[in-house]
Amino acid sequence: MGLFSSQFSNVVEWQETRDDVMFWKWQNDEIKKGSRLIIRPGQDAIFMYNGKVEGIFEDEGSFDIESQIIPFLSTLKGIKFGFNSGVRAEVLFINTKEFSVKWGTKNAINLMAPNLPGGMPVRAFGNFTCKISDRDALIDKVAGVKQMFTVEDVKERVMAVLDQLLMKWISKEGKDMFNLQANAYDISKGIKDDLDMEIYKIGISITGFNIQSFSYPPEIEAMQRKAASQQMVGDMGRYQQMGVLDAMSKPGNTAGSNMATQMAGMQMGMMMGQQMVNQMQNTMNQQPQMVAQPQMAGGAAPKFCPNCGTPTNGANFCGNCGNKLV
Repeated sequence: MGLFSSQFSNVVEWQETRDDVMFWKWQNDEIKKGSRLIIRPGQDAIFMYNGKVEGIFEDEGSFDIESQIIPFLSTLKGIKFGFNSGVRAEVLFINTKEFSVKWGTKNAINLMAPNLPGGMPVRAFGNFTCKISDRDALIDKVAGVKQMFTVEDVKERVMAVLDQLLMKWISKEGKDMFNLQANAYDISKGIKDDLDMEIYKIGISITGFNIQSFSYPPEIEAMQRKAASQQMVGDMGRYQQMGVLDAMSKPGNTAGSNMATQMAGMQMGMMMGQQMVNQMQNTMNQQPQMVAQPQMAGGAAPKFCPNCGTPTNGANFCGNCGNKLV
């Protein structure tokens, strides 16, 4: 594009209104004498000539191109503004802020699972953050052929490799296939490192990666809820009883509600009764057993001491061990 012309001066600035644009090229064909460069917070301006970077300007503000910009350009610093003279150049604006992007698996990922020949289909959802970190790589790989680059372009590159990374790190960190959320932090960290290494090739860093949730097929989730309910209740019989009580106590079922109340009362009474029986049995088992002493009818002393076997000769106490005989 022509750098100078006989037309009026203009303003070189970011003119794209979308907030998801990571870089944007200034579209005007010519920069003229008296033109100004405007750099807003969160922006860098890069002057390029014949595909090469001439100068990078990071300070925000309004600058006179002739006196404050041209002297710092590698090749163009000796150029003097004339009425009709000019050179060809480009101005590339970089958005330096960090972007947050939501992601979700389009198709379920089949993960190896015991007793499931076809694997366990799992979906995942979350978000990642990214920002431009290497301007040279971005210009070399992307900016040279594009007018602008958006967050959606980054997301497409991420999604192209995300399924493989999910399978890799779930298999490595997901010890319990039915409770992947417990290992979500370690899985996310591994994916973030691998993803950053891949996307950095185009000058963009993945600064964060989070898995907010995993989801299973509806049939699997229903089985999980049922298994959890059974575990909370204790056994299948009590689980069925609770199901009957729950059905009868639904709003609008007055008869069922009354019956449920009566059944609950009966069950509570049976439980209390069983508890009392158990306590009585425990008490009896804990009492010391009394050893019955054999006695003769009419209170007469036995012929032999029941303790040591010594003849008693009609005495009331044993002469050998002193045991009381009557």
